[in-house]
Amino acid sequence: MDLADVGLADPAVGLLVLRVLVGVPFSLHGFQKLFGWFGGGGIDGTAGWFRSLGFGDGRTAAVMAGGGEVVGGLGLALGLLTPFAAAAMIGTMTTAAFVNNADGGFWSVSKGWELNGYLIVVATAVAITGPGAASLDHVLGLDALWGVLPGLAALVLGVAGGWARWASRGDPPADGG
Repeated sequence: MDLADVGLADPAVGLLVLRVLVGVPFSLHGFQKLFGWFGGGGIDGTAGWFRSLGFGDGRTAAVMAGGGEVVGGLGLALGLLTPFAAAAMIGTMTTAAFVNNADGGFWSVSKGWELNGYLIVVATAVAITGPGAASLDHVLGLDALWGVLPGLAALVLGVAGGWARWASRGDPPADGG
């Protein structure tokens, strides 16, 4: 399919809207963590927060989380190496669900993991379906990258990586920071 043939009723338009409106805001969270943009804490502030959660000095966790958000979010938005972008998003949200939200149950109103779960589902669905004709994957001829197996591989890799990152942290400091 040539992009010139994409009409407003084409699924590629819907996928583009979904990818951009989920991927860009997701990446902005990474820019907050890494650079302090948009009111974020930057590396130092984010590292202090991760340190309080038991992630050592917090710097590695800040770079991993921020990097996963930037790479995953922009990759999803652009439709570039889609299953890898999805795995980065899934891993980041899996860690967040365990660290920040698991004790609250499912519902966001109780500080639960509901939103983390939705983002995991969106990333997995795009990795399975593919980013559509309006994507860099399509333009670069990388259409073979997505499908059920790559999508499920992104889900398994992301959940396993996120869980491993969560499980490898230590106890939070007794003083909370």
